[in-house]
Amino acid sequence: MSVQQDVEGRPLRADAARNREKILAAASIVFARQGLDATLDEIAAEAGVGVGTVYRRFPDKESLIVALFEDVVDEITELALSATTFDNSWEGLVWFLEQTLQRKCENRGLRDVISGTEYFQERILPAKERIAPLIANLIERAQLDGYLRADVVELDFPMIDMMISSLGCVTNQTSPDLWRRYLNIMIDGLKVQRSTTTELGASPDEDAVSGALRSSAKGFRRS
Repeated sequence: MSVQQDVEGRPLRADAARNREKILAAASIVFARQGLDATLDEIAAEAGVGVGTVYRRFPDKESLIVALFEDVVDEITELALSATTFDNSWEGLVWFLEQTLQRKCENRGLRDVISGTEYFQERILPAKERIAPLIANLIERAQLDGYLRADVVELDFPMIDMMISSLGCVTNQTSPDLWRRYLNIMIDGLKVQRSTTTELGASPDEDAVSGALRSSAKGFRRS
């Protein structure tokens, strides 16, 4: 078991280590709920510690974000590796899309880190550089096996991810599985041939659609 360290590399006392774990657990909850705009004050309140305690463990919000999400990005790398082991290349690709989108739709903070600012892109670049060729391999295998349309390119997948994870984040509290319906529509559009259509799941209700559209409009006004 590794020994936890402070920002200067010194081993943490037992109480300091417990506080660090409490802060990370609280940050995971707050960032998942609110995204990266959440403040250290809000994280401290969730953790039940003073904001000064947060600053002693993490000098700024960026260092807290990196500590929290480096492991999650590594997890996505492992998912991509697992997907390449599927005997059926189409099932591996679809499984990877479902798994990664589930995590992003449930965790706004994770989505913000992966698709966010240049600063965070630089900090998680090594992990992303491991993911990119694995995704390219999943796409190539599915095309060579005749499952995935030949005119689909690798850069289509970040756009699909953005559209569905954006929806998932804004409907997470009201319709947490709604994103799956639109992923299934996308999946049918990606496949070369299908004897039946994919079951879409529950239809959206009017409140879910109205809420998603309002959230989207707010996002455009902020940008």
